[in-house]
Amino acid sequence: MIAEPLINHRFIANFAKYRYLLSELVKRDIKIKYRRSVLGIFWSFLQPLFTMIILTIVFSQLFKSNIENYPVYLLTGKLVFDYYSAGTRAAMGSILSNASMIKKVYIPKYMYSLGVIFSNMVTFLMSLLVLFLVMIATQATFTMFILTALIPIVLLLIFTIGIGLILATLTVFFRDIEHLYGVFVTMLLYATPIMYPAEIVPESFRFIQTLNPLYAIITLFRDSFLYGTFFDMGTLLFATASSLIALALGIGLFYKYQDKFILYI
Repeated sequence: MIAEPLINHRFIANFAKYRYLLSELVKRDIKIKYRRSVLGIFWSFLQPLFTMIILTIVFSQLFKSNIENYPVYLLTGKLVFDYYSAGTRAAMGSILSNASMIKKVYIPKYMYSLGVIFSNMVTFLMSLLVLFLVMIATQATFTMFILTALIPIVLLLIFTIGIGLILATLTVFFRDIEHLYGVFVTMLLYATPIMYPAEIVPESFRFIQTLNPLYAIITLFRDSFLYGTFFDMGTLLFATASSLIALALGIGLFYKYQDKFILYI
């Protein structure tokens, strides 16, 4: 009962001591990501825009009578999902890809995972400009509830950090996780109402949506941008609890096994 607060205290003190490295790791990851790209960071805007245009052309005829403002509906779901996918995938390989650095210099190992997660968050925040432009183009209504989008964005970051730390830890010991997770993310994409309305899912399979924390965050995000309403409290509580539980599990698992990483990388 005494050890746990001491661990938390050391963790916080350690993070405060090396926090300046986080910004450097974020900058490094962004530079590496766009190093050989002609358009560079502008792909942060073009990629979600092109994806939205293509998927809208393909799916809008199927769902145009079911979904209000399909381009915004699609983009709000796709931006959240793409950040989660990119952030967790990057975190998953963050320890292995920095193995040589870990062996030479002491830096809190979780900083490598946080660095790639936060660099993808920078990309996500920049891509919100595309969402605003699409809302203007489709004459969507701008309401004060857009300001509440900060809540699902923070929950998305917390949830991604938690899952990212879990994956980063497991991948060190079980390399097959990288391949299995790719299959899981594909399944999650099609199981989550991003390109289609939630109502078309048969009742017997609705539990997949109910138990999906990422879909809860997407729902909150859509409430802010698309529907202009305050969150359903049940959805908000579920998303908050899921994010905090994921974070606690991620920190606990990473902290427990981080000293053994050096034996496997």
